Amino acid sequence: MNAMHASRRQLLQFSAAATGLLAAAPPAHASGAVLAPRLRPGDKLGLVSPANATFEREPLKIAIESLQALGFKVKPGTHVAARRGPFAGTDAQRAADVNAMFADDSVAGILALTGGSGCNRIVDKLDYDLIRRKPKFFGGFSDLTSLVNAIHRQTGLVTFHSPVAGSEWNDYSVQSFRSVAMNAEAAVLRNPVVKPADDLVAREERIATIRPGRAQGRLVGGNLTVLASLAGTPYFPDCRGAILFLEDINEYIYRIDRCLSTLRLTGALGQLTGVVLGRFTKCEPGDGYGSLTLDEVFDDYFLPLGVPVFRGAAIGHIRRKLTVPVGAVAEMDGDAGTIRLLAPAVA
Repeated sequence: MNAMHASRRQLLQFSAAATGLLAAAPPAHASGAVLAPRLRPGDKLGLVSPANATFEREPLKIAIESLQALGFKVKPGTHVAARRGPFAGTDAQRAADVNAMFADDSVAGILALTGGSGCNRIVDKLDYDLIRRKPKFFGGFSDLTSLVNAIHRQTGLVTFHSPVAGSEWNDYSVQSFRSVAMNAEAAVLRNPVVKPADDLVAREERIATIRPGRAQGRLVGGNLTVLASLAGTPYFPDCRGAILFLEDINEYIYRIDRCLSTLRLTGALGQLTGVVLGRFTKCEPGDGYGSLTLDEVFDDYFLPLGVPVFRGAAIGHIRRKLTVPVGAVAEMDGDAGTIRLLAPAVA
């Protein structure tokens, strides 16, 4: 009898533990994401600058003309041309512009003018209840990593690691933006094909497989240093069952190492199903007694995870950029170097 009770007790403990594990790590397919309405030609886009100021009039003019050339009407934020130090106005002004665009029913979506710094200063000043009630397209990259991840984490809204309004809108960037944000395609995100003009092999847009295989999960990530600065806050992404994509610029390799160690120490890396590394532009050794290479740093942090990893995706501070939906469920292929959306990222 005692053996029977012990067996039953062990079974109940096992069932409870299994239930706890399932609750802690929901299936990658069950994202529960909120989709914004797709953007359409003729829609009004709100133009905000939650980060750096734009110090000359011409870049703002070019950004507006670019969005108009995409087929949109443009509503500049009240403080989009303001300046306080390096920022586009005070923290309160920059947050108010974002909140006002979500509140304005005539505005279909919101795009940042530029990156830089300062988004972390306003991440706790956004009206997330308002955003839940009025979900809209919200996009940008670089320092906007803070806001696109925070909005998704706080509201479930799929946001977009996309070109900012001041980016170069070349054919590749436009095609990716339109397919994901406007045409509502379950798109395959892949690098452009570059045929060498006078060389035996292509030297640009190359994919390097660090660990082969396929994985499915929600897409989270963006700029590594900005993402690491959110660690331990309510705005850091939920990495359980996620595919993490990362990029950076102008950081010494030891700083890249430090940021990845932060993600490892939070436990985030151990929860991933896959990793996509974009471009780490001008991330170099710097001064000192020597440095690990980026290859060595990435191997150290990602190979022990036992998940697919590839490097070289067209994500980051580069001319031709993918639009990547944060919170959308996708399948990555570490051999082919692709990200396939399993469903449209807009409604």
